[in-house]
Amino acid sequence: MDSSPACVSFIGIVDFTENANWVYCSESVYDLLGFEPHELIGTSSLNLVHPDEFSEVKELHYTTISQDQAAVLAYLRMKHKDPYKGYILCGISRTVCQNVLVGSVSFAAPGPKAMHNASTAQEVKIITPTAKDLEFRRWNDPNPMPPCPIPSSQSADPDRDRDYQREREYRRDRSRAITFDPLPEQSVRTALILDRFSVNCGILYCANDSLLATTTCMGRSFFDFVARRDEELVRSWIDVIKSWGVNERGQPSDGGFGFGKFTVLVNGRDSSVRQPDPVPSRHRRNSFAHAGHAETHPHSLHSHHSHSHSRTRDSHARAHMYSERGAGRTGGRGRGEKERERDDELLVDAIFSAHSDGLMVILRKSSSS
Repeated sequence: MDSSPACVSFIGIVDFTENANWVYCSESVYDLLGFEPHELIGTSSLNLVHPDEFSEVKELHYTTISQDQAAVLAYLRMKHKDPYKGYILCGISRTVCQNVLVGSVSFAAPGPKAMHNASTAQEVKIITPTAKDLEFRRWNDPNPMPPCPIPSSQSADPDRDRDYQREREYRRDRSRAITFDPLPEQSVRTALILDRFSVNCGILYCANDSLLATTTCMGRSFFDFVARRDEELVRSWIDVIKSWGVNERGQPSDGGFGFGKFTVLVNGRDSSVRQPDPVPSRHRRNSFAHAGHAETHPHSLHSHHSHSHSRTRDSHARAHMYSERGAGRTGGRGRGEKERERDDELLVDAIFSAHSDGLMVILRKSSSS
């Protein structure tokens, strides 16, 4: 029987207090750490941290919030409920979302997935010394090799020095950890948890009402809040993220971060009304007549780009524009509808990530138009 930890990830949300109390845990926390979500919610996440790493992890919690970080990764040990399984090396992703810290916890092991996850993160922090092999270095990173030691005239016992240093680390207790009052709100970001196992990606959780009203979006398709012109592109991004979020056993898991920009409809729409599929090329006439009018979408997900829009969609857009003009000539309603649509639109920067229980999307208002 395989006794290795489950190669899964769970979504976790903690508050801004110095105890980093659990606000939300997805069900896969049981597969990874043996706890049911209700056993953890309301308790301190630091209770699961290895005693040797407690002070550093608590300081990391403070630094992540105070520096308003996003899409950062850390490797540390977390306690399994079964004492015989001890502490498990985990990869912890973290993003500040206004008044909570959202992210995921996954089993960490060397391999292509670990390299991919680290390469897509904004920053990687190694807390557990044995996790150094999981660190991803870029060309401009400083040299990780320590300087050559200067020979000493006095003889020293390296084993004794190592034992002494280890003993000092073991003596570090919680009383030496930093303390701080609950931190203030940070940048306006909204975290959405989506159903990764459905085509429409229903919204399962919304962290706040800053960009989308919780009462409006909960239970609805994520694409109800994506501008129609961006829907095809955003669907392709999510397909990529889902393909990244599969472990070596073929199970749904974590898969790093993807970054994109698209337009959100704050009040939503009915995305179930799909446009007809494009006519096959062999049935088209003058298929190149309007090639000069094709658009290249300016948005991208990480290094993936979309360069095509169907002729059907272009025709639909032109027909919609003509109908608006006609309405404007007859009753002046087209301009008002167009203005309302413009008021409903919000250009956002997004961070996408996949996990065993769902997809996470972090949204913030884009600074660029």
